[in-house]
Amino acid sequence: MKFPKFEALQIRIARPTDQFEKVIEFYETGLGLERLTDFTGHRGYEGVVYGLPGLPYHLEFTRHEAGSPCPAPTKDNLLVFYIEKQGEVMDVLDRLHVMGYKEVESENPYWEEKGVTIEDPDGWRVVLMNTKGI
Repeated sequence: MKFPKFEALQIRIARPTDQFEKVIEFYETGLGLERLTDFTGHRGYEGVVYGLPGLPYHLEFTRHEAGSPCPAPTKDNLLVFYIEKQGEVMDVLDRLHVMGYKEVESENPYWEEKGVTIEDPDGWRVVLMNTKGI
């Protein structure tokens, strides 16, 4: 059975963290993502939303005044950035290394063929993949 498609205007991946400031530093300073907006006092939540210029894909990180109930992710929960220019990958890696983040071995060896995996402060893995993507 074929189902009708829908047209989404934006996609946002949202997740809570108990290391709000460290996560902001990792994604904003380390990866260099653009802060699109932030908020406080929203029913006990505060948050920050990141994106890439001109794209309707966003990452939201939130903190609740009572803390986060989230366990650590598995080693194969990934956020993958496809970055065509090797120099840009190296620039991001250099910034993250200065901040104290090191590469980790990928659970799936595919990601090591043309990518580098780094864990954010919560243990979620980010892959900087040196390809055009799909």
